Parts: sequence; C-alpha cells; structure tokens
Amino acid sequence: MTDLIRRSLHLVPSDVDLIVGVPRSGILPAITLALLLNLRFADFDSLCEGRLPGAGSTKPGTRLIANLSEARHVLVVDDSLNRGYAMREVREKLARAGVTARVSLAAIYVVPDGVEEVDIAFEVLPLPRIFEWNFFHHTYLSRACISVEGVLCPAPSETERQSATDYAAFLENAPALCRPTQTAACLLSTQPESCRPALEAWLARHGIGCERLVMLDCAGQPTPAEIKGRFYREAREMLLVEEDPAQSAAIAQIAGKPVFCTDLQEMVSPGAWTGTAALQRLRGMRRHAAMSDSPLLSRHALKRRLRRLLPQWAYRAMNRMVALIKGSDGAGAGERPAAPDQVAPPQKQDASPHPAE
Repeated sequence: MTDLIRRSLHLVPSDVDLIVGVPRSGILPAITLALLLNLRFADFDSLCEGRLPGAGSTKPGTRLIANLSEARHVLVVDDSLNRGYAMREVREKLARAGVTARVSLAAIYVVPDGVEEVDIAFEVLPLPRIFEWNFFHHTYLSRACISVEGVLCPAPSETERQSATDYAAFLENAPALCRPTQTAACLLSTQPESCRPALEAWLARHGIGCERLVMLDCAGQPTPAEIKGRFYREAREMLLVEEDPAQSAAIAQIAGKPVFCTDLQEMVSPGAWTGTAALQRLRGMRRHAAMSDSPLLSRHALKRRLRRLLPQWAYRAMNRMVALIKGSDGAGAGERPAAPDQVAPPQKQDASPHPAE
C-alpha cells in the first residue's frame, strides 16, 4: 500500500492542506500521505469536532496550516471501499458537523463498481482481496488453512519435536506470534496425533479457534511441504497460510492453489497453466464467485451497477418499490415501512475486505 501511495501522489490535488483518516484502517494510509506530502494530519472524529491534533515534528513548509479554520481543502482517506457504508457515513457526519472547507473523499483500494462513490481511487481492485494489516481478522479465514508451527507459534527445534513430552514442554513457554480474531477453517500441525492435547491446550490458552485441527505426522514421511501440499490439494479451503518461502512455493505447486507466505508478506500462486491449478480453479469456481463482487451474486454490487446504469429517478423509484414490498411482507398491521433514506447503514466492521471487507 505504501508503494502504491508513493507512486500515486500525483492524484492528490495540489491545494489539499489537510489529510484526514477514517478510523481505524484509514488512519494508516492517511498518515502515510501526510508524511509524504508534509501536510497536517487529523483523524475524522477530530475534524467533525473542530479539533486539529498536534503536528509533532512536522518539517517547516509554507503549506502547513496552524489550525483547522485555515484548512481550505481537506482530503478524507479510507483504506478501501467495498459496499460504501463507511463513505456514506462520512458524508452524513460531515453534513451534520458543518465543515466549511472543501472536502474530497479518497480510498486506496476500490471495487470496480464503487469508483463513483469517491473522488479519488488510488487503485481499482476487485474481490476477493485480503489486506496485510487485517489479514488475521478477516472472515476469509473461515476458508483458510493455517500452519501452526512458524505462523501461530515459533517453529520448534528438532530436539523439541522428538516426543510428545518434548513438544508439550516447548509449548509451555512458546509465545503466540499472532492471535487471529476470526475462526480459521483448519489449523495444520506437522506433529503426530500424540501431540494434539498439548497443542489444543496451547491454542485455548491463547484464544485461537478453529473448526478442525489436523495433525500431519511428518516423521519418516516426505518433506512437510509435500505432506501439506497433498492435504491442501484435496481440502475444500481456498487459501493456506505458511511461514517458510520455499515451503510456500512448493505447497502452491503441489496443491494448485495460492499460499500466503507470512515471511514475505506475499501471496504465492501456482503456475497458471498447470493442470492442477486449472482443475482447482474449476473446483473452486462457485466459492470464488461467492466471494467476488459480481452483480450476479452480490446484492451490493448489483445495487451499485443499477445506480450507475439507471437514471436517478428510476433508481429511486426502484428503491421505493423494494421498500414497499419489504414493508408489506414484514410490517405489522398499521405499521409504516421505513423509507430507504431513513434506514441506517450497517456499521463498518474492522475485520471485514473492508476483505480487510
């Protein structure tokens, strides 16, 4: 994201004198922009309250404003736009706060049908997508396998792997390298079944959940990458998380499915034209489509597409009709269905292609 922002600084209007970040994920790109452009930064709540946080050790420059009343052009930044709830909420709050400065809205990553909802889109990026800063808090983990050793906890030495007792002793003091807040579909350990009780206790102690814990005994077997690759090839999960770059590449080739390498912070993809990869794309087509922003499968993408194609009066009439139909189905006697503009949008979730949505 930082590389993209650096390459795209020309998109920011030259008269912008204040960068504002939408909590929480929008703070990261907003601060990056403010530092690169040497402009004042504020969080969105401070802007609405009429406050301007301290400038810190900002470098001197003629464009630096001293207080909020001097701001003439404000750029409000979020990390991504998917359904557009956050940006619509931003507009509503700006209107209530009575901000007098000119305001432009920007998002670093925007789905194709959401470009018109912002003034600046740094990159158009379709779903499915996962961001580095919210990867372990994303609902996509419900479709992922995660290697325990090396990703969730440090990799044990050969001595610490020799027996269930040695492994249990290792786990007693092993820290959690990360704590996913979403329940993973599958956790993979290269230890034998005898190590399951100790590992389950360690996971519970650190609050790490999973739908299933698979013990892949690699003793006297092919390499861990081959064992994991064969398991992942037959599994329903669409993503595997691995720490070692070499193993990540090998697993991706064997399974024909992508592997996220935590050491590189990169997605490792299989060869595009291998038979295994082509077969996996066919097998996962339905699940992949359900995660996409296709208007055929996503209600929100369909609404965006219709809003773009239909005249404004026709789109509003369609919304009124839908509201009336829903009201006649669910409203009680004498109850009046709420108008579309009276329905509060769902709150933006931190963990959600945001995948993060």
